[in-house]
Amino acid sequence: MPRICRPLRIARVTTSAALAAVLAIALSVTAAQAQKLEGLWYARNNEGSVQSFVANAARISVVSPQVFSMDSTGVIRGSISPLIVEAARKHGVKLVPLVMNPGFDLASLHRVLTVPEARAAATHNLAALCREQHLDGIQFDFENLFVGDRDAFTAFTREASDSVHRAGCTLSAAVVPRTDDDRGPLPYHQWMYDYWRGAYDYKALADTLDFLSYMTYAQHTAGSTPGPVAGYPWIEASLKYVLAAGVPPQKISLGIPSYSDYWFPGYDPKNGARSRASDIEYTRLMAILDSAHVKPQWDNTQKAWFAQWPRNGVFELAWVEDARAFKAKLELVRKYKLRGYSVWLIGTEDPATWNILGPIAK
Repeated sequence: MPRICRPLRIARVTTSAALAAVLAIALSVTAAQAQKLEGLWYARNNEGSVQSFVANAARISVVSPQVFSMDSTGVIRGSISPLIVEAARKHGVKLVPLVMNPGFDLASLHRVLTVPEARAAATHNLAALCREQHLDGIQFDFENLFVGDRDAFTAFTREASDSVHRAGCTLSAAVVPRTDDDRGPLPYHQWMYDYWRGAYDYKALADTLDFLSYMTYAQHTAGSTPGPVAGYPWIEASLKYVLAAGVPPQKISLGIPSYSDYWFPGYDPKNGARSRASDIEYTRLMAILDSAHVKPQWDNTQKAWFAQWPRNGVFELAWVEDARAFKAKLELVRKYKLRGYSVWLIGTEDPATWNILGPIAK
């Protein structure tokens, strides 16, 4: 009897193992399909941005050219490069341009939000833009928004959403992130909260809009001390905050920078000597580092590269975003099961980034 039973047990184990293997394959296929992310890339009407989009459109879900501005009366001006439109249509990329307050002007935005005639004109003109340009959607890029206008911005967004949806377009918003509701100890922190971070009611906006592009970049800028473009701990803390506020993961597109930041000494006759900084393309920054014979060092906490070097006895500094840094941030999108990612700015990226994106939603 034992000799008869042993083969039967082996057969059962083999059958179970086979079933488990089939199930694992099925689950892996399902997981791969579920991990198709919506890849949104911001663009400008300049040569580098347009050329990179045309070359890589097949690996992009949504293109958002920063080309339209809304003045204080609600009038919208601007145009999209025909090359971007042609490539988007050819590769099935959704065309969702940005509408911004020109120069991120505080006063003009405040007037649109608070003057009934300007507000009505703005909602009408947004719908007209959607229809006339045959767009898939529109995204707000309203920044330098005073915290006292938070409710007015939310109300305006509701009205605009109704108008734009009736015209057949989606409506989303690029919003500046924050990690908490503390204004901070220094005047710089308080200014950032009052005019850049604090005015967005994330939950109310998400309830109204199709999604939010959560701009988790520009952690440090030309106006701050040097630091990472988008440090990993800061991104994750900002993401945890917006999720805790009740925004569903499927309505969050995580901001990822493709540009780097470079700090250097500057001088001009009007302002004299001062520290300068600028956003910079990956390939251009690498050329600067190569000419200085500098190799950047990987910061495993911030998930980015850092370099500092002297020129004529004065140090220059850079935080570098490349494909490795992009991949680390992309893992947060998968970890928190977000809708996808929003990248600023196409044309500034490490060319190797296109090889690590994974499947995208179309």
